[in-house]
Amino acid sequence: MKKKPNKRDYSPWMFLAPYIIFFTTFIIIPVAAAILLSFTYFNAIETPTFIGLSNYVGLITQDEVFMQKILPNTLTFALIVGPGGYILSFILAWALAQVPKRMRTVLALIIYSPSMTAGVAMAVVWTIIFSGDETGYLNSLLLTMGVLLEPIQWLQSPEYLMKIMIFVTLWGSMGVGFLAMLSGVLNINTEIYEAGYIDGISNRFQEIIYITIPSMKPQMLFGAVMAVVGTFQAGAIGVALSGANPTPQYAGQLMVNHLEDYGFIRYEMGYAAAISVVLLIVVYLFSKVAWRLFGEKD
Repeated sequence: MKKKPNKRDYSPWMFLAPYIIFFTTFIIIPVAAAILLSFTYFNAIETPTFIGLSNYVGLITQDEVFMQKILPNTLTFALIVGPGGYILSFILAWALAQVPKRMRTVLALIIYSPSMTAGVAMAVVWTIIFSGDETGYLNSLLLTMGVLLEPIQWLQSPEYLMKIMIFVTLWGSMGVGFLAMLSGVLNINTEIYEAGYIDGISNRFQEIIYITIPSMKPQMLFGAVMAVVGTFQAGAIGVALSGANPTPQYAGQLMVNHLEDYGFIRYEMGYAAAISVVLLIVVYLFSKVAWRLFGEKD
């Protein structure tokens, strides 16, 4: 009797096929196309012309706005909103874990709901609050209290625009990262805490440092990566608030806005692609830092 040859089971690939197709179509191909276009001059009309590293050289050595305004703004925004939103997410998740289930559900929904609102719709609400005339809620309140003698152009002032952007972004930053942390805290075995107190833990701070955070590293890593990505994608809020791209005196201009300025306003697609590649590298580096902090060491 001849044995029949073993047939390979391709059923797993059938289930993976939709993901592979969509991931390749919407992630791999666009990223590869952006990298290739970054080495060309492309105005969206004529055929791309290969110019080597000229876009990158120009970005670093000739684009004064990028080096003096955009890059410092982006790093300032990222270093405040990223860690700030991340720490705030963890603190709120830990605090909610201490309250009864029914109240926790309501509070979690209230905290999470701003992140479900579209950035443009959210900007409309804050634009009314920070309106530069007497009808703006903040100006009206301060004028009534006698703090101001005349209205302040909050969203057109280089002094205030970045601060408002940071505040609004932090307000809406409690997204899926916050929910992941809340899930992580709630799923920690309470017996671990009991064992910790037997072994010498004496207060809540030590409990958080030695038990809570080490026990939910996957959720902490996920929250960190989502914070990094969300922070670098939040550039639209400055344009939506100020109503202009570039923002007034580039005070709220981030790398995402600089990319849109060159790509969709000036139609210098090759240069915009180079900016996008630099942004991709920056996000990757910040994500690697998050992985080093919260990834598995094995």
